[in-house]
Amino acid sequence: MEISKKNAFKVLNPNNIWVPILLGLGIVFLLFYFDDNITSDNLRLIFDAKWSSVFVAFLVLLARDAGYAYRIRTLTDQTLNWKQSIVVIILWEFASAVTPSVVGGTAVAVFILTYEGINFGKSLAYVMLTAILDNLFFVVAAPVVMLLTKGVIFPDIAAKEGFQFFFFLSYGLIAIYTLVMSYGLFVKPRAFKWFLLKMTSMKWLKKWKVKANQYGDEIIIASSEIKGKMAQYWIKISLATIFIWSARYLMLNSLVSAYTEITIPEHMVIFSRQIIMWIVMLISPTPGSSGTAEFFFNQFFNEYLGSYTFVSSIFWRLMSYYPYLLLGAIFLPRWIRSKFFKK
Repeated sequence: MEISKKNAFKVLNPNNIWVPILLGLGIVFLLFYFDDNITSDNLRLIFDAKWSSVFVAFLVLLARDAGYAYRIRTLTDQTLNWKQSIVVIILWEFASAVTPSVVGGTAVAVFILTYEGINFGKSLAYVMLTAILDNLFFVVAAPVVMLLTKGVIFPDIAAKEGFQFFFFLSYGLIAIYTLVMSYGLFVKPRAFKWFLLKMTSMKWLKKWKVKANQYGDEIIIASSEIKGKMAQYWIKISLATIFIWSARYLMLNSLVSAYTEITIPEHMVIFSRQIIMWIVMLISPTPGSSGTAEFFFNQFFNEYLGSYTFVSSIFWRLMSYYPYLLLGAIFLPRWIRSKFFKK
């Protein structure tokens, strides 16, 4: 996961904002072109929103970002102050927004934390721990919400069976990856490295042996850095993770209620469907799931939003995704100047 300055700056480049923006605009154009129900008149519906609900959505979004800053500060044992924590989260979110969801911004996050004064081993441990906590939320929450919503969690679409297969495939891959990573980080890091080296000793995997050896060493370093943490530490970061993801989803619930009246059970289904949707989006090949997110939004929430689906999807991305592209483009040059061009 170690990343060179050159490779980090390939990701941490303000010009990278144009790829996801163009992808997002592309899917909007395709929806206009292929869906007869979407017209220019639909765009005017955005002003039908109940602005009190939009304001609540904005507050929930701020609460989520505060949760992110709190978690990274708690993870680092308050080594980062609040200002540093906020900047780290902005740059981390920017890196995630301009890289495919399946890749994420984890390697860049290690680079950012290192230049905030945290040694490589600790930076690596904190980033790996964050990834495991986030994935564990999905792995645990998905079956829970499937039970609570009693089968209505999947949208009633023509390709429902294919979508369910895709979901369970995604869920299985994420669950396996999370369990393997947890075993390596928390239980037997040296056994994990041994397994990686054995696997890459096979003829068709030999080209990956050097990388496997490096990754195994990184797991051992990261594991040593988080040993001996008190129960209070784990409780705080676990609760912060639940809060972060709950706030992320409740933001969309607020936006949906801005356009239509929904009952408590419907709120629950909308919240639950987001967990399923995000699991699918986690293996999206596009930067920040651009295009993928807009497409699945229509599939999941059209039955609740009707003619407001299109404008709601735009509003949702404008609030939850594009601000981090803009903030990253603003904060990144300043951060680079402060870390690499000090007088």
